[in-house]
Amino acid sequence: MKKWISVLLFLAILIPVHAQDLKAFSTQFADIAEKVSPSVVTITAQKVTKIQNPFGDFDFPFDFFGFNVPNKEREYRSSALGSGVVVENGYVITNNHVIDQAEEIKVVLSDKREFDAELIGADSKTDIAVLKIKADDIPAAKLGDSDILRVGEWVLAIGSPFSTRLGNTVTHGIISGLGRSGMQLSTYESYIQTDASINPGNSGGALVNLDGEVIGINSAIMSRSGGSNGIGFAIPINLAKKVMNDIVKQGRVIRAWLGVSIQELNQDLSETLGLKDVQGILISDIMEDSPAKDAKLAAGDVIIKVNEQQVRTPSELQLNISSRYPGESVKLTVIREGKSKLITVKLAEMPSDEPLAAASGDAAATVDLGFTVQSNSEELAKQYGLDSRKGVVIVSVDPGSEIQQKGVRPGDRIVTLERKTIESMSDYNKALEGVQKDQTILLLIETKNGTKRFITVKAK
Repeated sequence: MKKWISVLLFLAILIPVHAQDLKAFSTQFADIAEKVSPSVVTITAQKVTKIQNPFGDFDFPFDFFGFNVPNKEREYRSSALGSGVVVENGYVITNNHVIDQAEEIKVVLSDKREFDAELIGADSKTDIAVLKIKADDIPAAKLGDSDILRVGEWVLAIGSPFSTRLGNTVTHGIISGLGRSGMQLSTYESYIQTDASINPGNSGGALVNLDGEVIGINSAIMSRSGGSNGIGFAIPINLAKKVMNDIVKQGRVIRAWLGVSIQELNQDLSETLGLKDVQGILISDIMEDSPAKDAKLAAGDVIIKVNEQQVRTPSELQLNISSRYPGESVKLTVIREGKSKLITVKLAEMPSDEPLAAASGDAAATVDLGFTVQSNSEELAKQYGLDSRKGVVIVSVDPGSEIQQKGVRPGDRIVTLERKTIESMSDYNKALEGVQKDQTILLLIETKNGTKRFITVKAK
């Protein structure tokens, strides 16, 4: 009897303590949500799909056998919903897939204020885009360090699932995994996996730790139903910060390059190479005129560490190197013919990356033509269905601008500006050097179906 009395007394003391702890934990969640939510925004992107007249350029200004045949091309508008995080000076980080090919982007704050957003730049290889809004009184989110995260940490996800009416929805969970790759969602993958509920519309929103710091940009879910099944993925904030800073400061993402072809090890390869275990990344080829060639790396080498940091998968090595800057030296620990070697490599700039935002500099900034451009590339040509990989491509058009009213759309290529042939960003900037505000300039535009036409626009 005395034993049960002791147990009951112990429980009577313990239960209030636990209730108090749980209440404190709940209060912490509420405090974090209250602190971070004003920095998380809802994004709506208006996209236009064009459908060609099946009869080509032949016009029917009348009903044909009782059917109204559209002339040439008809546009259908659709909306995309996403979220974003205000970081500083009106800049907003979101996902590239939220605003991709959008002609009009709006940002809605937690207090219901709405702003037109300017697309500063985007990087499809990491699925990050940077917007800017003209508002000075928006609190910027505090950014954490995604390199020190641990599986099992509590996190909150904040965004706008399914509807603008559900803006700043807060869910909670834990970090379920780190360094997830192979999802084929982007080129550079090292996702944070979480079971905090993430749904369509959450893309671009914040993943937040218990210190109220944004440690990830929510990006995708793994789901057969289209809704959250407890498997969500976020881009680490350190990667998102690097991409944002490059876009804002350099107009493009600058990536370091090693110059190797790599593959994942398996048991058979490890045994054949005489390795003790299945760890590291196998170099299958060395590119000519590359940093790897200069450092005398060789096919068959197995990279196991970069600057004492272990790399286990090709995606880890790829992200580790590409996140650095050209000119930086790294020490690679490699296994060659069963022996460990330390090789120092001075990284170069990845040669295939093209400018990802409008060119910076006084010449390009002196006038506003109502659109932004990028150097054409394999990626852009594929995105917009262009035959040519040369020249300069319009990637965004200001809503309501003169150029938009004249039918210019993202994906149109600038052939000439003021009768000067435009084959590069350098040509474009030089052609703008003599242009003054209020001057009417002549452009030759080529659409993605190959049609060329002259238009005029007044510089502002």
